[in-house]
Amino acid sequence: MPRPIPEAPSELTPGEKLRLSLRMFEYGCSMMRENLRRAHPLVDDAGIEELLRAWLRHRPGAQDGDCVGRRVEWPRVRAGSDG
Repeated sequence: MPRPIPEAPSELTPGEKLRLSLRMFEYGCSMMRENLRRAHPLVDDAGIEELLRAWLRHRPGAQDGDCVGRRVEWPRVRAGSDG
């Protein structure tokens, strides 16, 4: 029997959180595919997949990532550390 849906995300196990995030990513990709199909009605499925891959690589508005704050180099080098 499948585990009941928890009331809060804190009740999820790490594996469930990973599965949920992967499902959310797939759902987001399917939404973007439909958006691309509406924007490019003459493009075939292979072309839509290429447009989707290009969008995932170069998402306008998220060049520096999806979080707020200032951009930092990664991995971070902290003052006083040897690397």
